[in-house]
Amino acid sequence: MALNSKLAVARRNEALDAILGNANSGLLRIYAGTQPANADAALGGATLLAELTMNATAFAAASGGSASANAITGDTSANATGTAAFFRLFESDGTTLVMDGSVGTSDANLVLNSTALQAGAAVNVTSFSVTLPA
Repeated sequence: MALNSKLAVARRNEALDAILGNANSGLLRIYAGTQPANADAALGGATLLAELTMNATAFAAASGGSASANAITGDTSANATGTAAFFRLFESDGTTLVMDGSVGTSDANLVLNSTALQAGAAVNVTSFSVTLPA
């Protein structure tokens, strides 16, 4: 028989709050290149485009199995020019990885007004959300 476990919404909310609490005052790094196979895999040839600072309370309380980031301090000067493809979210120490995910102008975990980033230009997040599947 196929595996078919599903989590209750309340448990999904608890898990998200616990996991994303690790991102308080953390660093959000945006990269060009191919997103690694999983969050523990090496970055390979990815290029760091920008680094932004998460709020002291990075995410609002999860609801319905999803959580949205609170205000994120923009990067006033992008590190490099390229097309944003994925992000990695780190704890405040800048080395302990919390998660990675998609970047786009819509229908992505991390939404930017443009994925075409220019070195020296400002980078601001439109929205950032995480959903834990049932």
